[in-house]
Amino acid sequence: MKSFWALRVHTNGDDVAAKLQQMTQDELTAGEVLIGVHYSSVNYKDALGATGKGKILRRSPLNAGIDAAGMVLESSDPRFQPGQKVIVTGCGIGENDDGGYAELIRVKASSVVPLPEGLTLKEAMILGTAGFTAALALSRMENNHQRPEMGPILVTGASGGVGSFAVQIFSQAGYDVHAVSGKHEAVRYLNTLGAKEVLTPADLQLGRRPLESVKYGGAVDNVGGGLLAQILAHTQLWGNVAAIGLADRAELNTTVMPFILRGVSLLGVSSNNTPMPLRQEIWRKLASEWKPRHLQQTLTRTVGLKDLMGAFDDLLHRRVHGRILVEIRSEE
Repeated sequence: MKSFWALRVHTNGDDVAAKLQQMTQDELTAGEVLIGVHYSSVNYKDALGATGKGKILRRSPLNAGIDAAGMVLESSDPRFQPGQKVIVTGCGIGENDDGGYAELIRVKASSVVPLPEGLTLKEAMILGTAGFTAALALSRMENNHQRPEMGPILVTGASGGVGSFAVQIFSQAGYDVHAVSGKHEAVRYLNTLGAKEVLTPADLQLGRRPLESVKYGGAVDNVGGGLLAQILAHTQLWGNVAAIGLADRAELNTTVMPFILRGVSLLGVSSNNTPMPLRQEIWRKLASEWKPRHLQQTLTRTVGLKDLMGAFDDLLHRRVHGRILVEIRSEE
């Protein structure tokens, strides 16, 4: 049986080692659809799992990578045919099942999204989980009646992958976006993406009382912890705050005051287990009316499988902004 290359992570107690190795198809985890992977992407979760900095991988050994886009090679499910271009993001790949950092991936048919018209495989993986999460935040907020006239949207951690797409997608939807980043070199980048204002965390000057003066119509928060609690206290009547990350910490110490006196909603955004009908709808929008106009500018680096460990280190030490694409085989 023909072998292929994969970044495979081996865990032995607290010791985690990721290495590029050759595998055969029968070593892959089970699924109905075999895909030849063209592209993947680098997400914070990938970096945590492959380096052992976070408890992401649920079995060992396992191929890392929570995103993949490529061509169907074999399928026992009639919905998918050889030669069809498809996307898989989240749904347990790179956590419970072998992921996208490999030349081949086998996945459950229930996790596969046909590539929508308007996107190439490469564009789909520049977006990846990051773009999908940002779009899911907008979907959840607008389904809960968020509107541009309610005030600006604050985006924290704005120079990261999810933040970069949130700035673009919300600004294109008519919102004034106030982007927050601790990277001074990212100011021009975020202005280009559509941010009306770019702030450092110190510029925010948020209070610590249970309820503060209104500053924002809503927010997309990558940080968590104390900052999220402060944002809630400054949110407009009936505004929504989407929680999508925990760059600071997972704990949230707040009061019920924003919820019961202003009707503020704290919305969870879980891209990994989004129901398939909504997942398909989000990808359709990302290929059409929500497609970021500055998608290519968001891509800051392209790497191969052999370069992944360096990319993980740079991401964890906040030496990159935007997105890192993993090219396994070109689309042409």
